[in-house]
Amino acid sequence: MSPGGCPLESSMLREAIRGDKVPLVKEGIDRTKFNKAPNLPFNLRLQDFEIAMQDVYDFFYDVNGLLLGRGLHRMDDMLRPAAMSGMISDMLTASMAKHARSLVENKHFNGHPDLIVQGKYPNNMVKSGTDGVEIKTTVKAGGAVDTHGARDQWMCVFVYKADHVTEPAQDREPMKFLEVYIAEVVKADFRSNARQGALGTRTATLDRKGILKLRANWIYKA
Repeated sequence: MSPGGCPLESSMLREAIRGDKVPLVKEGIDRTKFNKAPNLPFNLRLQDFEIAMQDVYDFFYDVNGLLLGRGLHRMDDMLRPAAMSGMISDMLTASMAKHARSLVENKHFNGHPDLIVQGKYPNNMVKSGTDGVEIKTTVKAGGAVDTHGARDQWMCVFVYKADHVTEPAQDREPMKFLEVYIAEVVKADFRSNARQGALGTRTATLDRKGILKLRANWIYKA
């Protein structure tokens, strides 16, 4: 349920508008695709994930409606992949912090994790904490995502797809969340990745064991 008791749209409800005769489709959440018994930390609820994803859908629908109505490109097509992934991560973090019972946004710039337990750290700020959830987004099926380093942490990964190829461009599908996972992982669950060039940043990715641990506690599969 959304704030105020109004039910969220199911993914079967595909609203269409026409801004200057340009069709725009609104994506929605299919509640039948949620895992009914996941292991959720820090008093998280399935509704927290549902509302966060729907907030992202609503944002893209509203913004793209304005852009297309003025003959401009969709936001999906203007953003570079890394920028879009980062923006979606930030939006999910903000929405989940707003609705979650025990978690708030980490106010430390680039602090880890993104969501931390309310009142656990001074002023709800920590450079590197343990009590909370790190939010990641990726277009890679299965949730394999690069991180800035191996950590003991609760990691939540949202997998989405974005249509950049359909022609004409006005017929492109809206971005859509395909999978959501959350799991408690440890440093031993990661493998280090080689630098991409002399100036590349070293990253870490969950290894086979870590990925299996993540996928075992799935939240949503569209």
